[in-house]
Amino acid sequence: MTVTFSIELNSKSYVKHISVSNNSHDRVLFEGSLGEMDDLSMIEGAVLEVKGSNGVLRVDLTQDELIRIISQRKDDEKNEL
Repeated sequence: MTVTFSIELNSKSYVKHISVSNNSHDRVLFEGSLGEMDDLSMIEGAVLEVKGSNGVLRVDLTQDELIRIISQRKDDEKNEL
């Protein structure tokens, strides 16, 4: 499963840090602030959308995949106790 994402901020002033290396083995880092959370929704059951006062984060993740991941984490946490 490949997960894609996009981040759209209302202003570059909300970007804290962007780091991209010319070396293909290095990480890419994007840090910023979505601000106060305004809404959390699923678009057409295929995209998780987090809306903040400063922008929007969209992740290509189906509702079924999200439920499976959350359930698995809950099971893992129970097993740790």
